[in-house]
Amino acid sequence: MTKVPGCVLCDEAGGRVVVQAPRWRLVHASEPGFPAFYRLVWQEHVKEFSQLAAADRHACVDILVTVEQALLRHLQPDKVNLATLGNAVPHLHWHAIARFAWDTHFPGAVWAAPQRAADERRIAEVTARLPALEADLQAGLAAA
Repeated sequence: MTKVPGCVLCDEAGGRVVVQAPRWRLVHASEPGFPAFYRLVWQEHVKEFSQLAAADRHACVDILVTVEQALLRHLQPDKVNLATLGNAVPHLHWHAIARFAWDTHFPGAVWAAPQRAADERRIAEVTARLPALEADLQAGLAAA
C-alpha cells in the first residue's frame, strides 16, 4: 500500500474510526458545530478519484450513497453535503456532512464564514443520535 511520509491521512485515521475496511475507512470527524461530519478516506495514498480502478470508484460511490441514506434516515437534515476537495490534504477522501438550517454556516459551506451562533441544544440532540446512526453504518457497510 502506497503511503506518503508527512501526509496526515497516511499517518493518522483522520477522525474516530467508525468502519475500517481493507481499502477505505469511514471516520467521524471532530468538527466543532457539525456533529454529523464524516470522512470516507481511501487507505492508499491516491490524489485523484480518477486514479482509482473502475471497481474502486464504483465502490466509493456505493459507500457514499449508504452514508448519505443513513444520515437522512437517522437525522432528517435539511441537506447532506458530499464533497471531495483535497486542496489542503491531497489524499483522496470525501466529506459527508449532515447540514441543518440552524447550523452556524448554513446555507454556506462548512468552510465559509459563520452566519450565526452555535445552537448547543440542537447539536447535543444530533450528537445523541450518532450511536444508532453509526451502528446502522457498521451493519450497512459490513460487506462493502
